[in-house]
Amino acid sequence: MRELELPVFDVRALDGPTPDAARGLLDPLERWGFVALQGHGLDPALLAEAYAAAASFFAQPTAVKRAWERPELGRQRGYTGFGVEHARDQGVHDLKEFWQVGRTLGAEHPLVASGLMPDDLVPATPPDFGPAVRALYEALDALSQRLLGALARGLGLDAPALQEAVRDGNSVLRVIHYPPTRASDPDGAVRAAAHEDINLLTLLPASTQPGLQLLDRDGTWRALVTPPDVVICDTGDLMQVLTGGRLPATTHRVVNPPGGANVSRYSLPFFAHPRPDWVLPVDPPVTAGALLRRRLEENRVL
Repeated sequence: MRELELPVFDVRALDGPTPDAARGLLDPLERWGFVALQGHGLDPALLAEAYAAAASFFAQPTAVKRAWERPELGRQRGYTGFGVEHARDQGVHDLKEFWQVGRTLGAEHPLVASGLMPDDLVPATPPDFGPAVRALYEALDALSQRLLGALARGLGLDAPALQEAVRDGNSVLRVIHYPPTRASDPDGAVRAAAHEDINLLTLLPASTQPGLQLLDRDGTWRALVTPPDVVICDTGDLMQVLTGGRLPATTHRVVNPPGGANVSRYSLPFFAHPRPDWVLPVDPPVTAGALLRRRLEENRVL
């Protein structure tokens, strides 16, 4: 397996007076679709609290977790059980279960009242889960909006319009548990099969175990190597469409652990989405919600 030392960008550079401050962010995203972020301001204690709460939640009996499944919401909020999600064009399911945290808007907000977006769900147990993941959501949401503004300016896009589109957007924090692999798992199944993200921008704090790989343009899988405590950032389908392919949605996966390291893996990716009714300025025009629904159908969660 070939490795890739992912380029590192210091987010604090965006505070400087240089007009091309986002160049160091754009260059690796244009080449790889991925970049590692330092100086991101994410509190390590907050991340540790979220991981501890996640481990407590997923340790509960399956029946307790499944009481929070909401297939009618496209599984965009609440719990999704082990074996449900398939990557696009994959015949076997991913080896994971997860909880999706969404934006808290309230039942009277037009996006919720119209049915375009669900409101958030908070499980009853464990009691620290809701506050811990909500605090992490808010921190990553703020970081994503800052980065999207910088990217838009660097690309010559309408930065205020893009930031306004994501301010009440359908962004989600996915709290993922990859259990230890088992002999009974389907042949060929991996923790997360090869896929591209659906959204504008993904932010991935350091996971509890390695396993993330990206597919290089020459067809080579590369294991990502990063300094400790960075946040990995990658661009998704919506960004690829918005930029005419300049910022790609790079294929990536999470491989199974070697036998001697066969333990649970927890991961906390944040997916920045615009409002479902936001129309991408492309030809022909398409809404972000329509593109998301298409991909959810391909992943068999709708």
